[in-house]
Amino acid sequence: MESRMTDDGQKRQDHLDDLEGLGVEETDQGALDAAMREAVAAVEAVESRKKNGGEASDSAAQAPAENPAEAEQLHEEIASLRDMSLRTLADFDNFRKRSEKEKEETRRYALVEPMREFLPVIDNLERALAAGGSANDLKVGVELILRQMLDLLQRFQIQPVAAEGERFDPTVHQAVLQEEDPEASEPTVQVELQKGYILHDRLLRPAMVKVAMPPGGGSKPSSDEG
Repeated sequence: MESRMTDDGQKRQDHLDDLEGLGVEETDQGALDAAMREAVAAVEAVESRKKNGGEASDSAAQAPAENPAEAEQLHEEIASLRDMSLRTLADFDNFRKRSEKEKEETRRYALVEPMREFLPVIDNLERALAAGGSANDLKVGVELILRQMLDLLQRFQIQPVAAEGERFDPTVHQAVLQEEDPEASEPTVQVELQKGYILHDRLLRPAMVKVAMPPGGGSKPSSDEG
């Protein structure tokens, strides 16, 4: 009996290890929770039927008596399975709560590393404002800080949107001005008014642009606001 209980505990632990291997994002927690509750209900139903069947047999006095040892073993196995199911359900509930807490911590502090990297940029801006010197000295300092900022963006895989001279693309360009250009054969970005940026393959913000249009009724840029 002790060996069987040990095996049950190992199976329960193996099941929890499998759950953790799946990961929170890949696990349908609602479905797993429902499945565990169904398992408990099924064990209770078997136990109830067994109990009711035994009472009916005793009252009718028609069926031969069961082997007491086998009946006791069956009851022990049912009780063990029910206990294991309840414990697994409780352990899974604890695992789910722990996973949700870890996800919340990750969301809350996701910007810790990027912000830590930006702190030296703030330091340099404060030094530039506090330092004396000519307007040209200030310009040189700002240019150095801008270069530092752009290097930092590149480290985080943030790239500027290609704009001037490119074919107008409404998915990454926002047209705020347009004019006809006899040399344009298709809507083309003529001037970049504000840079756009992309993180990996996701647009952070579109580039605000002036678009050169072919003469004679070329189609307007879909994001034209002018």
